[in-house]
Amino acid sequence: MEYLLLFVVAYLAATVSASVGFGGALIFLPILANIVGIKEAVPVLTVAQIFGNASRFWFGRHELQWKPILYFLAGSIPFAILSSSLYSGLNADWVFKLVGGFLVLVVVYRHLNVAKKVELGNPGMVLGGTLTGFLSGLTGSAGPTGALFFLGLNLPPVAYVASDAFASLVLHLTKIVVYSKYSLVTTKGLLVGTFAGVAMIGGSYTGKLLLSRISKEKFLMVVEGLIVVFGLQMMFLA
Repeated sequence: MEYLLLFVVAYLAATVSASVGFGGALIFLPILANIVGIKEAVPVLTVAQIFGNASRFWFGRHELQWKPILYFLAGSIPFAILSSSLYSGLNADWVFKLVGGFLVLVVVYRHLNVAKKVELGNPGMVLGGTLTGFLSGLTGSAGPTGALFFLGLNLPPVAYVASDAFASLVLHLTKIVVYSKYSLVTTKGLLVGTFAGVAMIGGSYTGKLLLSRISKEKFLMVVEGLIVVFGLQMMFLA
């Protein structure tokens, strides 16, 4: 019964992620931790997210924005390697809280008049990748951290979700290599992650269908609202 629950929650989590670009991992992680244990949950989540992100990027592959993706990865990959190496012995609660506060402040900043005069540019994408990679390696998910920076590029919804998903896919593949080096991915964990990942492929397709039916204005409103909610969750529930 618990694996049926795991499959259903993984499907729903992937639907959310494919619809708004993030959120699925934070929904899925608590259920996963109850089944495999908190220590193994992060590597297993990473395995599952490889399937989820691969399918999200594939469904929107024709709208990928390569330049911001490459700058984002320039920051995320080295810091994902660093934080994944530290995962076994570091308490990441304080990092999670700081990043949560940062997300809320940036959404507020986006709605100030001065924010309209500021462009993220390439350095902003490197910074976004750095924060995302470091937090993701420690906790299994950076929440909406990376999504916020891709959102700042004012991309169409499908391009935003697909580009963020591709960057996340490369990030998770990097983490798996590091986790494997430190024997943090067990055979059981690999099987459970793959099982959940299959459900995430279906959820990604459902989310893509939902994404095609929403206007850019409503999409931005929903995404920013969820970023604030998840940011507050990171601040007070970590």
